[in-house]
Amino acid sequence: MENSSQLGSSQKKHGFLNKVGFQNGKQFSGFLSVVFAGQIIYSAFEAFKGTFYDLLLKVLHLNNAQLGVIFSLIGISVFFYIPGGWINNRFSVRSILIVSMLIRFVTVLAMTLFTLSFGALRVIAVIWGLVDAVFWPAVLNGVDMLSDPGHKGLAYGMLESIRRALEMSMNLILVGVMSLMGGIAVFKGGMFVYNLLLLPLCWWVWKRVPNNGIATEKTNESGKSLEALKGLGKVMTYPKIWLAALVALTIYWCYINLIYTVPYLQAVFHVSQSVASIFGIINTGAMGVLCGAVSGILTDYVFHSTSRMMFSALLLAAITMAILLVMPKGMNMLWQTIILLLIYSFAMFLAKSIIMAPISEADVPDKYTGSAMSVGSFAGYAPVFWAYGLNGSIIDHNKPVTAYTHIFTIGVIVAAAGTVCALILMIANRKQDKKRHEEAMAKREAKKEAEKA
Repeated sequence: MENSSQLGSSQKKHGFLNKVGFQNGKQFSGFLSVVFAGQIIYSAFEAFKGTFYDLLLKVLHLNNAQLGVIFSLIGISVFFYIPGGWINNRFSVRSILIVSMLIRFVTVLAMTLFTLSFGALRVIAVIWGLVDAVFWPAVLNGVDMLSDPGHKGLAYGMLESIRRALEMSMNLILVGVMSLMGGIAVFKGGMFVYNLLLLPLCWWVWKRVPNNGIATEKTNESGKSLEALKGLGKVMTYPKIWLAALVALTIYWCYINLIYTVPYLQAVFHVSQSVASIFGIINTGAMGVLCGAVSGILTDYVFHSTSRMMFSALLLAAITMAILLVMPKGMNMLWQTIILLLIYSFAMFLAKSIIMAPISEADVPDKYTGSAMSVGSFAGYAPVFWAYGLNGSIIDHNKPVTAYTHIFTIGVIVAAAGTVCALILMIANRKQDKKRHEEAMAKREAKKEAEKA
């Protein structure tokens, strides 16, 4: 009776956690440590580029072109995602997260304590880019590792929601402090304090994230390294990995186009700066916080598949943008346009929240999931190298209505291509599930026949 009572108490205690895909509080705590690491590491620099762009220029003593170079150098991570896949196979999620955070801690500390030259800042940016090529796939691997099958959508959705909520709240706190005290020194102090958060976070990751993958195998170091390399090569032969990566590529390209919706309203409809700012906060801020959890719930409890969820979201985005293209461009259509843009934002954040989740459905061995996430990230985030430049060139060389018509037309084509890729992935997954079911039924029948004999 006592054991039964304890079991009932345990089930009740972890009832909510079980529903959202976690077996117990320790697993959930480990998941949260990975999610927090995935945002706090960027909180003292990249997270400031939207809200505190001008202050970053002053603190670092840079001009616009130089800061652009810094962000471009950080973006070299895309070129190193695949080589980083070997590291993500070879070493545990825990080790990669901790080492990455310590490197970021030391470099940001140098930036806040000393006045560094542009050359030194470029070196730091390159270091960050190389680290990020290993770190971000490790975050995705950690989310996958610390969530249960059948709840991957919710896990990835929570990653997006929590990260965006953290970024918004931390920026708002700094805005509040600066409104009371003001000054560049206060902003620099905020960078310093946010950077210090990495130290307790390293301890949290160490305590709650278990060792995993090849790092736990009882073989010699050279054997582990060779196994990691073989795993990377094997992952790159999975058609479903590349198909999922293509879907991710279209989602991220459409997401970049979403950023241009605010200047679209200003250039074409001539809305005021205050209206544009409010729309921007809702469209690219609050929507991201909301849609992460919503996307996860829809994926796990309605669509029961990440590929189905992405297919639906991309189809909605394509239809919405197509309607926007054919609508008249006049002030009498402003509110209809805003509503359509919000629907487009909703669709894109639903998809972006689970952008790498389909890789979890690709039947990749657990010890190779890190490299699978690296390959997916390589293709998925590639649009950063052409989408911004392409859109900027279109805007510079055309009148506003024509320019945004071109940008949104490209968006419709890209979203439609992503819809097709997601449909193919969905069909492939359905065939895979059917094959598994048939194999399971065959085993049951064989077992029954053996028992009769």
